[in-house]
Amino acid sequence: MRISREIVAVTLLAGAAVAPVAYAQTKAQTQVVKPPVAQLWIDVAVHTMPGMPEMPAGLGGLFGGGQGGNAFGNTRHMAPGRHADIAFVTQRKPAGTEATQAVPAGSGLAPSLALVPVRVEPPGRLGQAQPVEPGEHEPPKGRILFYWGCGETVRAGQPRVLDFAKAAPAEWGNFMQGRAPRERGAQARPGHSIWPNEKDRRSFGRDASLAGEHSVSGDGVPADLKFAIGTANDFMPALALAQAGAPAEVVRLSWPSMPQARAYFINAMSSGEDATGTTEVVLWSSAEVPEFGMGLIDYASPANLDRWLKEKVLLAPAVTQCAIPKGIFAKGQGAMLRMIAYGPELNLAHPPRPADVKIAWEPEWAVRVRTKSTAMAMLGQSMEAGRRMGAARSDGAPARAGAATRPDCPPPSGGEGTAAAVGGALGGGVGRAVGGALGGLFGKKDEKKEVPADCPQ
Repeated sequence: MRISREIVAVTLLAGAAVAPVAYAQTKAQTQVVKPPVAQLWIDVAVHTMPGMPEMPAGLGGLFGGGQGGNAFGNTRHMAPGRHADIAFVTQRKPAGTEATQAVPAGSGLAPSLALVPVRVEPPGRLGQAQPVEPGEHEPPKGRILFYWGCGETVRAGQPRVLDFAKAAPAEWGNFMQGRAPRERGAQARPGHSIWPNEKDRRSFGRDASLAGEHSVSGDGVPADLKFAIGTANDFMPALALAQAGAPAEVVRLSWPSMPQARAYFINAMSSGEDATGTTEVVLWSSAEVPEFGMGLIDYASPANLDRWLKEKVLLAPAVTQCAIPKGIFAKGQGAMLRMIAYGPELNLAHPPRPADVKIAWEPEWAVRVRTKSTAMAMLGQSMEAGRRMGAARSDGAPARAGAATRPDCPPPSGGEGTAAAVGGALGGGVGRAVGGALGGLFGKKDEKKEVPADCPQ
C-alpha cells in the first residue's frame, strides 16, 4: 500500500500544530504565586517543669519571663509558663512599622499588643584573644555514649560510642549529625516588628487563651488584616510528664493523651565518671533510629512531622508511655530530661488562593500560627519529690540546714547537678548543655579540694 505525499505532509503538519498546544497546556498548569504584602508569625508555646510547683508570675522573670520580665524568644528557652513570640513584616515599610495587634479578652492582655520594629544594634568590637599559657589545658579525656529507643533493656548494637582521645574530626561530625527543622516562624530580624519588646513586656497568665478574633493595624498594614484563632491552635495543655524509677534502674515515663498533639519526642542527657575517673556524657532519645534530636525540641512543619513519624524518629500521637533502659544513667549526676508535644499549625491568607491556576495569586496578607508544649525535668525525680522541694524553699529557708552557713562546704548532694542541668536547659537547651560538658573536658582542669568531714551531705 502506497502512502501519498499529501497524506504524509498533512500528518506532519498536524503533529507540528498539536505539539505547541500540548506544551502551552503543560506550561499553564504552573500558577503564578507572589509573596504576601504583609506576613504575621505567631509562635505559641507552653513550658512546664513536672515535679516542680508552678512559679508565681513575678518569679518567672528569673528565667527570662514573668510579669515585667517577658522577652522575645521565650518560646524557645523553656522558661516555665505560657509564651508567644509575634513578628510582623510588610513590604510597604521595609524598615519596620509601629503596629498594633488587637487580641481577645481571654488573653488577659486585651485590648491590644504593641508590635515594635527590631532595633538594629551597631556591631560591637571584637575583643582581643588572650594567649593560652603552656600547661594550662589538658588533652581531652572522655567519651560520649549514645542510646536510643523506648524499652526496659539496652538494645543490641548499642551504645554508639565516641572516644574523645581517639576520634578524628570527621567522626565528631558524623556522630553529632541529626535532623533539624528549617526556620519558618517568628524571628527578631531587621524590618520585623515584634512582641514582646521593650515597650510591652507583659506576660500571659496561667489560664490565658488566644482563641478569638485578632486584627493588625498600623502604617503600611493592609486594611483587612483580620483573622480568628480557634481552640485547636490555642495554647496547648501543659505536658503532665510523670516518672517512675530511679536513674540507675528502668525509668518509666507516662503522660496523658493530648488531643492537639501530632507527635512526641523525648531526650535525656547526663554527665558522670566511670571507674577510672574518665568523664562520660550519656545521651538517650525516644527515637527508634539513632537520632538524639538536639534540634527537634522545637517547632516542626506538618511535612516534617509526617516524614519523621514515617521514619520512626517521633512517637505517634496515640503513644502515652516510654521506658528508658535500665542502668544507662546509673553513673550520671543531675540527668536532664526534655520532652515536646508538637501541636497543629494554622496557615491563613487573604484573598484565598484561586482554584483556577491561570489566575495569579497575590495575597494581601498571610498568617502562620505554630504551637507546641514542652516539659523539662530532672531524670528520676517524682512529682511528689518536686513538690516537697518547692514547699521547703517557698518560705525562703534553705533546703538543708547548714548549707547556707558553711561557705567551705559544697552544695548538698544532687543540688548542684540539678541547678546546672536546669540552668543549662533554660539558657539554651541540650545543645549548650553538651557544649558546656565538652568544654569542661577541653578546659582548664580544676583542682580537687578537700571537703571538711562535718559538712552536711
